[in-house]
Amino acid sequence: MDIVFLRQLQLEAVIGVYDWEREVRQPLRMDLEIATDVRRAAASDRIQDALDYHAVARRITEYVASSESQLVETLAERCADLILREFSVSWLRLTLHKPGALENASSAGVVIERESRNR
Repeated sequence: MDIVFLRQLQLEAVIGVYDWEREVRQPLRMDLEIATDVRRAAASDRIQDALDYHAVARRITEYVASSESQLVETLAERCADLILREFSVSWLRLTLHKPGALENASSAGVVIERESRNR
């Protein structure tokens, strides 16, 4: 299994359970590891044969910007589902960071791994 990854994708969303959090956009960071077979793309050197990580980043950025989840767990799960469905991948690991969520930590968040249900 080969892995395409994105590190520290910068996002913004309305997220949180407190009233003040529902009124502001907060920064989020996402790390993605996505299973794919890179051999065909490596042989052809064509983006059409690759998992287009630019397209993944753009789609996630758009989705998160329009979301209004209360929990990072909910947003992470929905993003994972979107990637599995729209990019036809079999597995991913997603880490969602909420910087500044705690005074004494650089970030808090969740790490999830999901497999496609269509395997």
